[in-house]
Amino acid sequence: MTTPALALTLSYWFHMLATVVWVGGLSTLAILVLPAARRTLESSAYAALLTNIQRRLDLLGWFSLSVLVVSGLVQMSASPHYEGFLSISNTWAAAILTKHVVIGIMIAASAYLTWGVFPRLQRMALLQAKSPGSDVSGNLDRLNKTNARLLAFNLGLAVIILALTAIARVA
Repeated sequence: MTTPALALTLSYWFHMLATVVWVGGLSTLAILVLPAARRTLESSAYAALLTNIQRRLDLLGWFSLSVLVVSGLVQMSASPHYEGFLSISNTWAAAILTKHVVIGIMIAASAYLTWGVFPRLQRMALLQAKSPGSDVSGNLDRLNKTNARLLAFNLGLAVIILALTAIARVA
């Protein structure tokens, strides 16, 4: 069964749109917002800003991920290079498999950020606000650095995913 041209066109469009939203959000945060905020804000204000930004970015990121999964499956099943699940008989299949492994790592890192780092960051920011001279600021700084490193890591993974997509396109 062949995929209708309109469905494939919409799939490509949604896939590209979700990629732009996800990678654009990550790169804006990791390259522009975080470094500027880290230089200009106290750690509790930085954590509060980060928490507000992350809440919105998380919604966009997880929604984009779901769009990427659905649209990617449509595109993969329509590709003439696709020969079946885990069939790695050509460059396209190797690039797509590697891309999916990297996406899995990116999802794991994003999940850790969303459900591990951010909740602790919020708690630490609240504790810092309640008792500014407390011992919390060192932990808050460590969490902020962990957050920034994981965001940069995810951005690097996104760049690798885009490179693997380019490899698959020309294969």
